[in-house]
Amino acid sequence: MATETCDMLSYTNKVILAPMVRSGTLPMRLLALDYGADIVYCEELIDWKLLRSIRRENEVLGTIDYIDTTDGTVVFRTCQREKTRVVFQIGTCDAERALRVAKMVEHDVAGIDVNMGCPKEFSVKGGMGSALLSDPDKAQNILRTLVQGVKVPVTCKIRILPELEDTLKLCKTLASCGIAAIAVHGRTKDERPRHANHNDVIKAVAHSLDIPVIANGGSKEIECYKDIAEFRKETGCTSVMLARAAQWNCSIFRPEGMLPLDEVIAAYLRYAVDYDNAPANTKYCVQNMLRDLQETPRGKKFLEAQTLQQMCALWELGEYCHKKQLELKACGLQDRYNVTPGLLEPKHKKRKVDDDVTEMRCAFLRSLYTSDVDLPKTRLLSCARSRGLKNPVYTTQQEDKLFRSIVTFDGKKYSSSYWEKNKRRAEQGAALVCLCALGIVDIRTLTHDGNVH
Repeated sequence: MATETCDMLSYTNKVILAPMVRSGTLPMRLLALDYGADIVYCEELIDWKLLRSIRRENEVLGTIDYIDTTDGTVVFRTCQREKTRVVFQIGTCDAERALRVAKMVEHDVAGIDVNMGCPKEFSVKGGMGSALLSDPDKAQNILRTLVQGVKVPVTCKIRILPELEDTLKLCKTLASCGIAAIAVHGRTKDERPRHANHNDVIKAVAHSLDIPVIANGGSKEIECYKDIAEFRKETGCTSVMLARAAQWNCSIFRPEGMLPLDEVIAAYLRYAVDYDNAPANTKYCVQNMLRDLQETPRGKKFLEAQTLQQMCALWELGEYCHKKQLELKACGLQDRYNVTPGLLEPKHKKRKVDDDVTEMRCAFLRSLYTSDVDLPKTRLLSCARSRGLKNPVYTTQQEDKLFRSIVTFDGKKYSSSYWEKNKRRAEQGAALVCLCALGIVDIRTLTHDGNVH
């Protein structure tokens, strides 16, 4: 029962990093903890995506990774540093699925939260997020199932309803499920950041419940640390949750005052490098910090960057990034987790393996190629033409939702051991193996920054 261990994570007098789409990944969460956040929420993760994942201990990074078995990407990454302070937010509309996910992750996190406030079309059409606000019976069932089924505190995050009385009634209903706290965003599902946050409604909720209420939605009013206390006072809540204010400058959590943005970005990039964060996600987070500064000369160079190495170089961390990536690779860090069809729906059949195929553990990573002329297939085609050979021929096999391609070049066959989520990537992987086998590309020198060293 969650109530047996609710004291493990207190929601009283806390400043919290809110769940933020794409921004709430491990580097941002660790940075928030560095600057003074008491609790950090991960971004909303959809139940079915976790259910098709496998848990892996990453000894090189010192992390726990949940890997999507369809493409080998990391769905959720956490570490010991945040174990007692990270809350896992589920996007769900089904109590049974929610519980299965919660049971998967409960030993790696400090709490479980159910997203009942997201107004995005994807969530609402799927019966998740703010759709649950109009289905209190389903919302209750999900929360009660979780409270009874896991040993960590369970919470939920909602948006207010158009009418105060309806909001109060809903919150009392949800609180009766035994949850440890409730976070209230002071806007309706149809309102956006340009609309004023209804602090008076949050205050009414806080006065009507016996459990901690976390105020959310006040980023427009919060420009420095002391504003957090003002927001808490105005809403009458026990704790405050920050989203956009933290996304813009995570040092908002520092009681001593905010740091210069360049210093914050540099600290974030170090975490991105140390924990092998995806370049696309890193770029998205830094873009949200830069905001209008994207129009500056450095901002424009940043928008052109595609690799961690290129991004870090703009904040004088290029050498740090390069050395760290070589260090991680030397310790055995894989560019991407390898998945096979057997990790999906197991089938009682053997996959045919050709004895004459040269196979390498070599993954194609699209983010490493800044130009189409650098792509493995393009380079292999150019090689064939320059040598007067027939064009490469690709044959691709599909199992479940994964693809593996074999390229025939100069009478020999080559393939990557990595199964891909589409045919194009599978062909690029096969071409890359061929290039490595021919000595055109040295597999030992391929690094995350996309350069050969």
